[in-house]
Amino acid sequence: MKKTKRSLAGIAVLGVSALLLSGCSAGGSGGGDDNTLKLWHFESETSAMGIAWDEAIKVFEEETGATVEFEEKSFEQIRSTASQVLNSNEAPDILEYNKGNATAGLLASQGLLSDLDDDYAEYGWDDALAPSLQTTARYDEDGIMGSGAFYGVPNYGEFVEMYYNKDMFAAAGLEVPTTVAELETVMKAFTDQGITPLAESAAEYPLGQLWYQLALSKADRSFVDDYQLYSGDVDWSGPELTYATETIKDWTDAGYISTDASGFKAEDAGTAFINGTYPIFFSGSWWHNRFTTEATGFDWGTFLFPEAEMSPGSAGNMWVIPEKAKNKDLAAQFIDITMRPEIQALIGNNGGIPVAANTEDITDPKSQELIGNFNTLTERDGIAFYPDWPTATFYDELNAGLQELINDTKSPAEVNEQLGGQYQSGVDDIVG
Repeated sequence: MKKTKRSLAGIAVLGVSALLLSGCSAGGSGGGDDNTLKLWHFESETSAMGIAWDEAIKVFEEETGATVEFEEKSFEQIRSTASQVLNSNEAPDILEYNKGNATAGLLASQGLLSDLDDDYAEYGWDDALAPSLQTTARYDEDGIMGSGAFYGVPNYGEFVEMYYNKDMFAAAGLEVPTTVAELETVMKAFTDQGITPLAESAAEYPLGQLWYQLALSKADRSFVDDYQLYSGDVDWSGPELTYATETIKDWTDAGYISTDASGFKAEDAGTAFINGTYPIFFSGSWWHNRFTTEATGFDWGTFLFPEAEMSPGSAGNMWVIPEKAKNKDLAAQFIDITMRPEIQALIGNNGGIPVAANTEDITDPKSQELIGNFNTLTERDGIAFYPDWPTATFYDELNAGLQELINDTKSPAEVNEQLGGQYQSGVDDIVG
């Protein structure tokens, strides 16, 4: 499937991570001269990134003598006004922006973002980022991620893994599975006790991510490139997607997934794990800090999906420098400070996933486990993005298809035929 020129203007924002971002509170006004850095980001001041970047601002001001003018923004404010603001004289010098074809890719293709290739070479950022993390930082002339110039710098990551209730495992005499067969044995042991093992949501993203993980367990990087980057045709009757859909059906029939999950949202599944109702929850690293503070009634841990080289995930949202920024050199200096080990360690020790931290700087045991799992994936080129990314409508279409699957209103073959048609229609709208 060859790529052709097209417009991205009608594509919706990609990825479920946007659901997790919130506005931040801070202040600042004035500036705009050669010694002022105008900065926007949308992280909470108590989040891992908010804490780390606040320290980066202090370091930047001390080292450069410049002043940071930080304006309060929300994710939605930036998302909805970016094209207009960045094409005006009101553009900031640097901002956090969502990665993906429909967001950073669109702005890059419109000439609104600065090409950062020279900055990458000067500061060595490419050496700090695994190849799979660079994918969402690079865009071609049509705004398709994965090749072309660098237009952003991610300094944190995200991925999907297994969370498990250690107390429930211990009470049942079970250990962390290292194969899919062992995982199924663990789940059967819980169902034999009348416990549904998997906290799931088919109304929102968790079940779709489990479905994609199952496909990835049978896939290689070329499958991911075909599915995500339109490098080739995707065979919806092939072994990867057939296995994924059939296994979801098998696990539902076996009682490992409740049919009630058809109506559950992600919050329902996550809080049910927090409440100790389910022993296993397959979901994103964005839950980690919440479980740390809220899942206080039991001990819990994490592990990567067994027998899979790849998992859903990506680099986080990125620092970008608008083409109309007045202080691009200061912006690049600030980005480089956020990539320093001491700033990265603040991300890591506050529940985030740094991309360039020194392992010995991470002192919290659960954070060490989280970051260790992420590093394992990046070291083996195992970050495989998210199942809904290829088209603007596929998130809702995938959820609907999986709801029909676990409700037993369509067979696995029928669901794959339906999803395949919807996927291809969306891709055709993009690449022609």
